[in-house]
Amino acid sequence: MRFDLDLLKGLVLVGVGDPYSIASPERRSRSSLNDVRGVVAAVIVAVLAVTVASASGVAGAEPGDPLARFHQQHLDWRTCEDAPLTAEGAACTDVTVPLDYGRPDGPSITIAVSRIPARDVAHRRGVLLTNSGGPGTPGLDAFDLVGDVLEPDVLSRYDLIGFDPRGVARSGRHQRCGWPVAGSIRSAGVGFPGFVSETVLQAQLAADCLVGDRDWMRQLSTRNTARDMDVIRAALSEDRISYYGVSYGTYLGAVYAQLFPDRSDRMVLDSVIDPRRYWLGLQQDWGPAVEAAFDDWADWAAARDQQYHLGDSATAVRRGVEDLIDRASLSPIVVEGFGFDDHLLPNLLWTMLRDARLNEALASSVRAVTDAADGRTPQVPPQLHQQIEAEKQGEDSVMVQIWCADAPMPADPAWYWNAIQAARPSQPIFAALANNIQPCAFWSPPPEPPTVVDNAVPALILQAAGDNRTPYPHAVALHQQMSGSRLITLIDTRIHMVLRPGLSTCILDTTNRYFGDGTFPAEDRTCAPTTPLE
Repeated sequence: MRFDLDLLKGLVLVGVGDPYSIASPERRSRSSLNDVRGVVAAVIVAVLAVTVASASGVAGAEPGDPLARFHQQHLDWRTCEDAPLTAEGAACTDVTVPLDYGRPDGPSITIAVSRIPARDVAHRRGVLLTNSGGPGTPGLDAFDLVGDVLEPDVLSRYDLIGFDPRGVARSGRHQRCGWPVAGSIRSAGVGFPGFVSETVLQAQLAADCLVGDRDWMRQLSTRNTARDMDVIRAALSEDRISYYGVSYGTYLGAVYAQLFPDRSDRMVLDSVIDPRRYWLGLQQDWGPAVEAAFDDWADWAAARDQQYHLGDSATAVRRGVEDLIDRASLSPIVVEGFGFDDHLLPNLLWTMLRDARLNEALASSVRAVTDAADGRTPQVPPQLHQQIEAEKQGEDSVMVQIWCADAPMPADPAWYWNAIQAARPSQPIFAALANNIQPCAFWSPPPEPPTVVDNAVPALILQAAGDNRTPYPHAVALHQQMSGSRLITLIDTRIHMVLRPGLSTCILDTTNRYFGDGTFPAEDRTCAPTTPLE
């Protein structure tokens, strides 16, 4: 069956109206949830019809090594195209891997890899691979991620390996979907009409992707990226790899350790995702964590009411922001030609609340949006300008393509609406973001089930107790699932990613000793920030 995108969009527009419009959701058709379910059902049927037939699993073991031609490939190292990589002394190559590990004799793709050779050859430990998160973040420049946090004598013992995961930047190809919005992490809005429009928008985002190469997208899973890492290991003639991963990179590292426990060397996982909560559970866990972060910021802003005029108490600040979101639902608030409605304004808050060092930027941004709503000319801070430009120009569809290849999501819109309504009393700002429907609701099931992590691979788990992007209970859970790990907790800090210059000497020393001479803490450890954040 050929999927007719124009027919699908016609169904969507007839059923609900134009979801790409920034017009007020209150002015849109007040369709019932059953009407929405009927329109979305047509989307699901059309999408599944063209995707489920391409499902494939990973074949069982074959005699010998079915991946021998990949493991034994010759690597042609060359000068990197990026000037920073060249300046760092890196060389680049392409590592060939199967598109589908269930069909190793089928089509192949290439993974872009960089290498900075170990300088201390006499004490060389091996290779250190890195991943900076996302998913969907380019990763060739590994030195940019760890060069200022690992001591020179530690770095000198490793070949530092960066790579763009499959589907990202120079690896394979990045299939853009042509989205009219930057990304799918949005709020469902303040009421049911907003949820209706958001449901149809997310369905169309899925449709815009799935009219492309569906076989390609179905193979962008984290399990396959972990398998790619092992091909990289073998092609480099290494028995094991050490690894540093941040955020999503911790999930990738945990999956690698589960699939290849005997090939995992020194593993450091920074700001952790619980594999059992990836992806829908993580999204839902943002709600209470970010509401708490908002209260922390509101206290900060209230103490500076003379500067920002957002309210002289945390309660007043919260009330003002909630009122601003309500106003945005009636008519988008235009800043620098861009309209912030009740779907995007919570995303602005969510983005900046991840780090207490962005308190000033967030306060200035809320002040600017408030001034625009009141008809005054706003003073736009650089961080708000950057986010507006990203919303105007960016498309983060590769992140969704990876999520949807990894884990299924409920297909019934009513599931999300009920979850939003149940969470609203305790999460008045972020319930509709943390429980919003996503394009994966309209995707066919992943080729493989999500990875169950249960191993004794030693690993350092680094986590800030105040992290709201990957909340602290996720680190506790992974610590239990990886029974050989140690949990290193950074207290009194609202931040995501803790291995940073100057943040905590305790964190830096613990990590450098582990990567350097293998010193592994005898027990879990609590660290304080060297210089407390505001």
